[in-house]
Amino acid sequence: MSMYDRDAWGGTLEINTATNETQQSWLLSHGHSKKKKRYVNLGCIMVSRNLFLWTISTIAIATIIVAIITLILKIPLHHHKPPTPDNYTVVLHNALMFFNAQRSGELPKSNNVSWRGNSCLQDGKPDEDLVGGYYDAGDAVKFNFPQSFAITMLSWSVIEYSGKYEAVGELDHVKDVIKWGTDYLLKTFNSSADTISTIAAQVGTEDTSGKNKTPNDHNCWIRPEDIDYPRPVTTCSSCSDLAAEMAAALAAASIVFNDDRAYSKKLVHGATTLFKFSRDQIGQYDSGSRFYNSSGYLDEFVWGGAWMYYATGNSTYLNLVTTTSVAQDAGAFVRGPNYGVLSWDNKLAGAQVLLSRLRLFLSPGYPYEELLRAYHQESNIIMCSYLPFFKSFDRTRGGLIQLNHGRPQPLQYVVNAAFLATLYSDYLDATHTPGWYCGPNFFKTDTLRDFAKTQINYILGNNPQDMSYIVGFGNKYPKHVHHRGASIPKNNVKYKCKEGLKWRDTPKSNPNTIFGAMVAGPDKNDGFQDVRTNYNYTEPTLAGNAGLVAALVALSGVQNIGIDKNTIFSAVPPMYPKSPPSPAPWKPKP
Repeated sequence: MSMYDRDAWGGTLEINTATNETQQSWLLSHGHSKKKKRYVNLGCIMVSRNLFLWTISTIAIATIIVAIITLILKIPLHHHKPPTPDNYTVVLHNALMFFNAQRSGELPKSNNVSWRGNSCLQDGKPDEDLVGGYYDAGDAVKFNFPQSFAITMLSWSVIEYSGKYEAVGELDHVKDVIKWGTDYLLKTFNSSADTISTIAAQVGTEDTSGKNKTPNDHNCWIRPEDIDYPRPVTTCSSCSDLAAEMAAALAAASIVFNDDRAYSKKLVHGATTLFKFSRDQIGQYDSGSRFYNSSGYLDEFVWGGAWMYYATGNSTYLNLVTTTSVAQDAGAFVRGPNYGVLSWDNKLAGAQVLLSRLRLFLSPGYPYEELLRAYHQESNIIMCSYLPFFKSFDRTRGGLIQLNHGRPQPLQYVVNAAFLATLYSDYLDATHTPGWYCGPNFFKTDTLRDFAKTQINYILGNNPQDMSYIVGFGNKYPKHVHHRGASIPKNNVKYKCKEGLKWRDTPKSNPNTIFGAMVAGPDKNDGFQDVRTNYNYTEPTLAGNAGLVAALVALSGVQNIGIDKNTIFSAVPPMYPKSPPSPAPWKPKP
């Protein structure tokens, strides 16, 4: 008997009251009746059907296994390659190599610049050992002022982005670059003493007047390895800005090396001695030439004091940098033409961002809140000034911000601004702050990163010249870099002071590529002259490349790695805000 119903798909569905075939099969296989054996006729013999099926199945399975093993052995294994590094990471590797090319002294075996060798092994001797450190630019002078700033910037970038450095395999390298500089700075004063009276500020001379016929590091064009003339040491006993910047460098580096307690402690002690010297023997640094003279020392007091606080946790330094008179005298709230421009000479923009970090992450409250809030507000204004929406700074037709108002060598200022903008956006992101206000206008944090990218991309080749201003990167980059070591071949010929000028003046490209060097940059019309004798276009510097490295690591595309929120506060004790004093009792007016 059967009955019919409608199938959901539109056909008929027959439902049998009798047991269906599946049920019958199950009952037969599990019943009590004895099965009848079945056989397969192979022609000459009769075999059990079950034995025949088992034999065929076994052969088939064995064949499949052999085939799979053969394929595995013959087909090469394809490992998943890591994603192609972004340009910022690629250039970062080279930009750090520039510091290897600038090393003075006895080079380590790991120094991977084939055309460099040991040089200036008698610096400071016989009176003192000043061997080591870095040559400043295309010459062979060692200036403590810009060298210290470069070390501070590199250290700051490592403190904030150590995870990114480690992810791209450059953490050990950048720490080695920093230590090469701090080891040298510790030689330039009595770093074991608590009080000092003098600093070795410079090694080598840079007389460009043409009147001095004595060989020196500017009127001679020879490789550093071939220098055999005397290199005088310039000292200073009243140079607050230099000492405070050196203190900043050692203090920041002490945080970088907090995994080496003995060395970190040595750096902190040296920084403490230097900062005390800067406060005890007040005076403005003058190099005695037109190179690297300071415009004032109060910005270094704020900058150096901030780093001293982070390195030691000593509230004396925080009290100093949050004193209204110090901040005002330093020009922290003055909107001059260089407002917001971080450089080897003017540290205010960096100091304000650095101190804004303290307020954003720790909120120390009274009695520091008033000045920290003021620094925070100034940092916001600085970030506003970088945006095209505002007219604080001109831009070239190609989009390069003119932080030095059209003067030569603009790129060193641009990379510092790109670093500050990216870092500040990361501060905001880390504190779950979506953006900031510029007057009534609200801007998201991505706006700052976009600004930084446009500027660094310009430097990497997105400009009217279609030229990368980083040597060795891209299809077109400067080939006539103003650099003695790069311009003279390593040919076992020792050229005398004036004999090397033929290499300076030749129209041929440099025989040695100084990878990662960022040249001075284009003019205000996006023009560029790849001419070795014009250092305003083609000379790289320590300070410039330090800012470049900092900006590159901040922008590098390592996924899910932000800033290190806590390491900078390692030495800072728990903060318990004090209660502000009660207001004076109200008195009626007479």
